[in-house]
Amino acid sequence: MPQPASYEEALAELDRLVQAMEGGQLPLDRLLTSYQRGTALLAFCRGRLEAVETQVKVLEEGQLKPWTAE
Repeated sequence: MPQPASYEEALAELDRLVQAMEGGQLPLDRLLTSYQRGTALLAFCRGRLEAVETQVKVLEEGQLKPWTAE
């Protein structure tokens, strides 16, 4: 599956997946696929948050450097 375009998009998809999985109506194969996608989305979100935290730390130290999304 493709990477989400943004943190917000990833979070929205992750929320939809969690709701569907908690509903208990997914077949086992779809449940596994949803879990794997959720894991990938969570990693994407964590990566974005870490990048922003790093940028904030740089700004707090008085150094202005451009932010780059990884």
